Amino acid sequence: MFEKILYPTDFSVVSKKALDYVTKLKEAGSKEVIVLHVIDERAIGDICLLYRSRGSAEMVRGIKEEDCKEVDKIGAGLWKDCFEVKLRIERGIPFTEIVRVEQEEGVSVTVLGSHGKSIVKEMLLGSVSEKVIRKSAKPVLVF
Repeated sequence: MFEKILYPTDFSVVSKKALDYVTKLKEAGSKEVIVLHVIDERAIGDICLLYRSRGSAEMVRGIKEEDCKEVDKIGAGLWKDCFEVKLRIERGIPFTEIVRVEQEEGVSVTVLGSHGKSIVKEMLLGSVSEKVIRKSAKPVLVF
């Protein structure tokens, strides 16, 4: 039913919970998982403004290196669970990139956390997950 899964992650606790459900979909016939992390352009802009005089490009590179390590860990775990795994790190506005990658990759379903590392943690449904639900052409499972 859901052969190809898109799993966007911001490495938050809630997105890690959604990963548990991704692994459970193996039993339902899922074969491939695309792990997607989006480096938020808006956050990069803030970092560059804050550290404009002190190597902002180096800081961005450092962030990307750390994100790559996290994505690799997730991918390794999924690979051990016998999934085909594709890892992607994109740069942009998270919900826009999630919907773009969903279309580009031809996924069957997107599985994501209900909210992530946003400032407004008390919201029941985060703005990224809400926008993905509204804009997605495929089913979205939110945990």
